Amino acid sequence: MKKLLAGFMALTLAALVGCASAPAPAVGVWSVEMNTPLGALPATLTVNADGTGMMMADGLGETAIDGITFEGNMFMFEAEVDAQGQTLVLDFSGTVEGDSVSGEFGSDFGAFGVSGTRQ
Repeated sequence: MKKLLAGFMALTLAALVGCASAPAPAVGVWSVEMNTPLGALPATLTVNADGTGMMMADGLGETAIDGITFEGNMFMFEAEVDAQGQTLVLDFSGTVEGDSVSGEFGSDFGAFGVSGTRQ
């Protein structure tokens, strides 16, 4: 009986460690295209497992991201970007399916779609 209980405990511990060490599906570097009111805007989005990241886009420069949250294959964050001297707050919500991401940025000017692939 002790061997059975010890084996069960070892199996449970191994399963928990395996689940805890798996990174969120959104972690990685993404080539995305934002469909803004002014047209398509290519960008690079870096998502780290610790909830930080970076967004780089033409005309918006480079923006550090903190507070990325993960829920299954979804992730969300808020970023402040400088758009030609005006600070915009962008709220992102996206879903990862394999090496593809889709979602949208919410802004004061409405929502705009985002799609892309993992680099």
